[in-house]
Amino acid sequence: MAGLNVSLSFFFATFALCEGARRASKALLPVGAYEGFAREVMRMLVELGPWAGGFGPDLLLTLLFLLFLAHGATLDGALANPTVSLQEFLMAEASLPGTLLKLAAQGLGMQTACTLTHLCWAWELSDLHLLQSLMAQSCSSALRTSVPHGALVEAVCAFCFHLILLHLRHSPPAYRVPAVALLVTVTAYTAGPFTSAFFNPALATSVTFGCSGHTLLEYAQVYWLGPLTGMVLAVLLHQGRLPRLFQRNLFYSQKNKYRAPRGKPALASGDTQTPAKGSSGREPGRCSVDGPHSS
Repeated sequence: MAGLNVSLSFFFATFALCEGARRASKALLPVGAYEGFAREVMRMLVELGPWAGGFGPDLLLTLLFLLFLAHGATLDGALANPTVSLQEFLMAEASLPGTLLKLAAQGLGMQTACTLTHLCWAWELSDLHLLQSLMAQSCSSALRTSVPHGALVEAVCAFCFHLILLHLRHSPPAYRVPAVALLVTVTAYTAGPFTSAFFNPALATSVTFGCSGHTLLEYAQVYWLGPLTGMVLAVLLHQGRLPRLFQRNLFYSQKNKYRAPRGKPALASGDTQTPAKGSSGREPGRCSVDGPHSS
């Protein structure tokens, strides 16, 4: 029970620290620096929390759900996922410099999170953290299946995640946040036994790329190529194209929203106009009633 309390305290303390740093950064930094860099660093610090705590599967899933709920309510929409940043770039919603800045912030934030996590383990506040500290140098790989199957699993997870994000991006937060949190939790439960269901290249790089069992190229195929492929397919299915690269819809035919009203075709200049009923054969200026001697 003491170990659980320490782990929970670690999780909530990390979140509170990042929230305080986020508010300070928002107040002190320029808007561009905060939106593109600082909030991504803070979000990546929080992102590692459940994995760093060393929880069991049940607590991990519960905290993962709570983490995404809290993330949706705070942190000003920080992404903490390189594939989401690249999705915004492909959707022509973010510029190239802004996207590169976010990717750099995500990498820096994840490395900072790893450093703080190992520091926390070194304090040996619980038996679990002592074990984590001893195992840190010889960690086991999170990839527990073949490389092609692992890449497929990560691609499917990323595809579902990004498709839901695209579908709900204009929905109210009261609906969007719980839906995304539930999706991530269910995906982690379903695909966790195979790849740990990261579908986040930065998180996977920090957590498992240094572990033995697979080469760097194999890890890259599963945790980089897989999520990127899933994200691109989700954008293509949702939009029918990649807006950054193609103007024309590749999959769906686009019908004109505004149709011209249907009317009678205009008469050509040489056409004979049909006389109106009751005025056939009459000329302007003639009396409307003919006399008995009219021929």
